[in-house]
Amino acid sequence: MDTSQLLRGVLDLAVLAVLREEDGYGYEVLRRLRTAGLTELGDASVYGTLRRLYQAGLLTSYVVPSDEGPHRKYYSLNTAGRARLKESGDTWRRFAGIMARLVEEE
Repeated sequence: MDTSQLLRGVLDLAVLAVLREEDGYGYEVLRRLRTAGLTELGDASVYGTLRRLYQAGLLTSYVVPSDEGPHRKYYSLNTAGRARLKESGDTWRRFAGIMARLVEEE
């Protein structure tokens, strides 16, 4: 089954979740998501999601100079982002529970 359509609907939640414990820059966030099992995830999807969440006021950002290449823009959850993560997580758990009951084999 192609999971790209499913992933599109929950990418915001996944990005917020990986930023909950530790700030990250674009490629690092992508790597964490892929390590978690979202291997079909495209680079552009994550970078676009980070920009959109930042513009929506759910993330803050700061730049860290790098001696090995371009400066890195790190993202972190702010208070609004943590609130959205909780709200979206609650919604996801309810939805996943309903779907699990619907598709459960007897």
